[in-house]
Amino acid sequence: MAPRRCPCGTGLAYAECCGRLHDGTATAATAEQLMRSRYSAFALGDAGYLLDTWHPATRPPSLELDPTVRWTGLDVLAVADGGLLAAEGTVEFRASYRHEGRTGSQHEVSRFARVDGAWRYLDAV
Repeated sequence: MAPRRCPCGTGLAYAECCGRLHDGTATAATAEQLMRSRYSAFALGDAGYLLDTWHPATRPPSLELDPTVRWTGLDVLAVADGGLLAAEGTVEFRASYRHEGRTGSQHEVSRFARVDGAWRYLDAV
């Protein structure tokens, strides 16, 4: 059986892509990589990873994911900063989903910042 493809859309196997970030064997090197891993966490229902990668200044006390939403695709539209040596960055994306028989998409520009060297989701602008 072929390895499961990563939901984030890189074309890589999940274990070689976001799976390494989700299980803690790797950390995101860029803001885009963190954003992709967070999308995959939404797609797989991993609220713990989402909370762990949320900036402490904006992190909610808990997170309830809607199990009836099925995330179906991710398109990264633009990336500004957020590279290997950057302290902040933004990623614009469109995430597609199905909910109660309807398709939709979420378009967002997410801001990311490093906390103790690790990328964290700050907020959406």
